[in-house]
Parts: sequence; structure tokens; C-alpha cells
Amino acid sequence: MDLLRIERVGGLAGFGLPGSKLKSEGDLLLSRLTEAERTAIDALFAVGEKAREATADGFRYRITRQTAHGPETVELPEKLVPSIVRDSVKDTLG
Repeated sequence: MDLLRIERVGGLAGFGLPGSKLKSEGDLLLSRLTEAERTAIDALFAVGEKAREATADGFRYRITRQTAHGPETVELPEKLVPSIVRDSVKDTLG
């Protein structure tokens, strides 16, 4: 329950979308974050589906964490995602 799985999807190249060979993924250990950073991440999950605005060719971040009730995932526009989360993803071709 200490791990966040992050995927960056969309954008002009269609990262992570069906049929795409470009992937942009990363992991982030919550235990390595400051209390303020963990609070900011908790706030992302509180916003959840309320932040479904679309941006043409914009990136979205799909963030998944494990909870006592199973996985919990939110998908948010890039502008709402803290830099500590954005910086944890790496692009791969596969």
C-alpha cells in the first residue's frame, strides 16, 4: 500500500493509448515523500472523477494506489498533478 503506479496517457503522440508503442510509466513510494506531498496526493484521489476536463492533445495522468479495499485509480489532467508525481514517469518504446 506504499506504492503509487503512474501512467501518463494522451498527448500529441497518444502515449499509453490502445495501439500505441509509446509508454510513459513510473512508480512512486509514498514512504519517501514528505507529509505535505502525501497530503497533496490524497487530495488528488479526493478530487477523483470531478476533474474529467478534456484538453486537446493534453496529457492525463492515471494514478493507482492499493487500499484495504483493493486498487483505487484516478485520471487527472496534467495541470492538477504535482511535479513529484509527473517527474516519476519515464518514456519507453515497446
